[in-house]
Amino acid sequence: MFFDKVTIVLRAGRGGDGSASMRREAHVPRGGVDGGDGGDGGSIILRVDPSRRDLAHLRRRLVYAAEDGGSGTRKKQHGKRGLDRVIPVPAGTQAFGEDGRKLCDLVYPGQEAVVAKGGKGGWGNTHFTSSVRRAPTFAEIGLPGDEFRAEMRLKLMADAALAGWPNAGKSSLLRRISNAKPKVGDYPFTTLAPVLGTIERPDGSQVVVVDVPGLLEGASEGIGMGHEFLSHFERARIMVHLISLEHALEDPAKVGDAARVIQTELWRFDPRIAQLPQIVVLSKRDLVDDETAAAARAVLIRTMEELAGERGPLVAVHEVSAITSQGISAFLTDLFKATDEYGEHVTTEPRRSDVELEEFRVYRPRPRRRRWRIFRERETFRIVGDPSMRALAERAEEDVQARERLSDFLEETGALRALKAAGARNGTTVEAFGIPLELWWGADSGASAEELAEEADHEDWAERD
Repeated sequence: MFFDKVTIVLRAGRGGDGSASMRREAHVPRGGVDGGDGGDGGSIILRVDPSRRDLAHLRRRLVYAAEDGGSGTRKKQHGKRGLDRVIPVPAGTQAFGEDGRKLCDLVYPGQEAVVAKGGKGGWGNTHFTSSVRRAPTFAEIGLPGDEFRAEMRLKLMADAALAGWPNAGKSSLLRRISNAKPKVGDYPFTTLAPVLGTIERPDGSQVVVVDVPGLLEGASEGIGMGHEFLSHFERARIMVHLISLEHALEDPAKVGDAARVIQTELWRFDPRIAQLPQIVVLSKRDLVDDETAAAARAVLIRTMEELAGERGPLVAVHEVSAITSQGISAFLTDLFKATDEYGEHVTTEPRRSDVELEEFRVYRPRPRRRRWRIFRERETFRIVGDPSMRALAERAEEDVQARERLSDFLEETGALRALKAAGARNGTTVEAFGIPLELWWGADSGASAEELAEEADHEDWAERD
């Protein structure tokens, strides 16, 4: 099966804890502090792999986790930085966060994007010495990395996209002109997933064509998985609009109706797609005589003139037959000319326009709200930071609502997750903003990646490799 949408859980590595070590060496009294810093956690990186064609490989795993950073040790030795997790994806992949915000849009081979940033390592006690505090016995714990559920979407990269009603002959045409071998049948919806085909040009370069499953009236509103299929047109440079001459056997006017329906659905979904340069192909030419074909062509040209405000440039109109190869040569000639005129053909190298765009676009994870710092001293924890929370912490000793507000603040900003990762449990005494408190949290607070994974909306797990 072809998968162009997958939901996975990304969990960047947690930063390592700083060390609160004191120098212990023979004949060296009061050696001072020598605790090292914790290493930063690894990040989750998406990288375009030209050998990938869809997102099926991502369905084999629910959680993608990077390595945690190592803790600091004595003699000011810093912890090891966690290894990054690199996830290969095909060109045209987009990643979206839980809030629907686009995290990245990867379009050319080798392009990378950091979608989940690893947590920062904690400072050792060497950072907290001062003129009045010569030997601090506490150190900072590492921060948790980004952890969230991400939706991966694929929009195929192609020079030309085949559009039309079901059973219009798109797969037969792609099979005739390219190296693709899509399923062909004399019934609607033979093609259930997009298929890429490569055409060799006379100069040895290539043109990539995508066959998108047939569109129905109402596709722009999602009927017949219209949104999923229409999204693949967004990467194309040229549209090849197929209309079957079978409609002309009943009435040539139906050819115009078919053209109008598809063009209208494209315009409603995204006017930018509807305004792509078009080559209109009247397919299945072997089924009609010359007189019927001429009448259908006249109706089509008249319809396209009426739709001039809702379409792009009309490059050419061709009558072809995938069975007899009639009109195929002339069609390919115009297709090659159009790819030269309206966009560079797809190769393994980056497109110039895409590279110029991406070189100035930097993808970064959303900024972390860090309004606190956590220190550990033996078995106790101390939270310092936002001064406005001190008054709330003072009321939390007696006021249940204030305690709930404090817990919500710590959970929303990631402090509870950091405490759990550092070993805090229910009932652990925590000095929160200067006030000693016993923090308690429910089992669902600060859910881990594994817990989030259980809620991930994936289907057909039994069919996975």
